[in-house]
Amino acid sequence: MADNQGFMPVPSLASTLKDSFQYGSSLRKTIQESRACRTYLLGHPIAQSLAPFLHSTLFELNGLSWTYQLLESTNQQDLLSLLPQDDCVGSAVTMPHKVTFAAQTDESTEEGREIGAINTVFIRLSPEGHRRYIGTNTDCIGVREAFTGHASPEQLLAARSRPALIVGGGGAGRSALYALHKFMGVQTIYMVNRFKSEVDAIVKDFSRVAGWTARIIHVDTGEQAQKLPKPYLAVGTVPDYAPATPEEQLAQKVSRTLMSDPASEKGIVLEMCYFPRVRTSFYEFAEAAGWQVIPGTVAMIWQGVAQQVLWSESVAPADEEVVKKASATVLEIIESRRAQQ
Repeated sequence: MADNQGFMPVPSLASTLKDSFQYGSSLRKTIQESRACRTYLLGHPIAQSLAPFLHSTLFELNGLSWTYQLLESTNQQDLLSLLPQDDCVGSAVTMPHKVTFAAQTDESTEEGREIGAINTVFIRLSPEGHRRYIGTNTDCIGVREAFTGHASPEQLLAARSRPALIVGGGGAGRSALYALHKFMGVQTIYMVNRFKSEVDAIVKDFSRVAGWTARIIHVDTGEQAQKLPKPYLAVGTVPDYAPATPEEQLAQKVSRTLMSDPASEKGIVLEMCYFPRVRTSFYEFAEAAGWQVIPGTVAMIWQGVAQQVLWSESVAPADEEVVKKASATVLEIIESRRAQQ
């Protein structure tokens, strides 16, 4: 229900947890509090992942003797053999498994189905007490929480009546697209990408989503970018490399044209890339152009917090002080690695 200013509340992690029980009853209630449980990350390559530092910190701060272990593998059976074990409470999955692992689960949430990729498996119990493996996508929750945690109610309301921009057409772009429309109510979303075919595929896939009303516009020329109403929210999803090909150079020109109009009100940018440095070239460009910029570590941390909420069946991982301490740990690791380069 909208409030008296017309603002529709954004879903919360509490509602995410509550909704998870539509897929089955609690696994956590069957586990002794003192038991050491396991979670995993399946993917390749993942040796440089920051996720173990994040999750270990969150588990410790919430008094859980649980672990998060890397499964460096392209073989999904390596995780499938572990999920049924009594001490396993869930898993994360990353490339190259995010699209294909959904077929290994009993069911996917709306987010997982509509984005077309999952990054999380959580476990609920059937009426007979059997484990049910549920796939979901918490990357979109990371995007949502990053924006809602840094925007005022007035900014969130303004965003609903203005276009948004996504730079990049990969998996992170799909998660951002879902979050901007489904969670935040944006009705017009520009996409800038080096390959038209990737945007065409996204438009086709999301046109099949029930209740999808957002207009997705591929902006592929500087002239088009100059004429369009300017965005209020923007999400950068491409790696922090200098554009090398003509397609990459054009994409950069188009995105910067959309974001550089001195006469337009600047909103908020979420720069999803954060490694090897948090202040990427896109981050610094947006900041210099007058945008409020959210670093990608914020979205990364919140997607991990959402995973923990689903695994632990508690909103305790989303506590403000807990998130603040976990964020400090992640930033410390990033700086340490950068110093070693």
